[in-house]
Amino acid sequence: MTAGGPEGRGGAAPEDRSVGELVFDVSERVSLLVREEIELAKAEISEKVSKLARGGAVGIAAGIFAVLGLAMTMHAFAWLLDDLFFSDHIWIGFAIEAVMWFVVAAIAGVVAYRSLRAGAPPVPELAIEEARRTKETLTGPSQETHETVGSR
Repeated sequence: MTAGGPEGRGGAAPEDRSVGELVFDVSERVSLLVREEIELAKAEISEKVSKLARGGAVGIAAGIFAVLGLAMTMHAFAWLLDDLFFSDHIWIGFAIEAVMWFVVAAIAGVVAYRSLRAGAPPVPELAIEEARRTKETLTGPSQETHETVGSR
């Protein structure tokens, strides 16, 4: 249907139009539908890729924090050795700092895991579902649909 009502090209009612005009209208509408499905798929992929990128960035941060925690642990061990031979207790401060970095790394790791899980795999699920519905509408309901409806 056009914006002007049930009439097609030239203002004729659908029953007064030629098969060629009807086919042309159908092909125009299918073309519009396909373009809209492609736009939906692009939007979905874009959203999922941004979630994956965010998760990857937070994952990199988690790795950096873990390396920092390991560095602090190594320093704490070195100061512990120093303390065993001398009376200084500086290693406790390094150990506390190492624990802090590991906690930060764990939090960042959990955030990264959730973001990556939410975005992977980047499949346009809504677009695929809409395409399935469109195909079903154009080709008619499948045998499963008839059996499901008949069993109610």
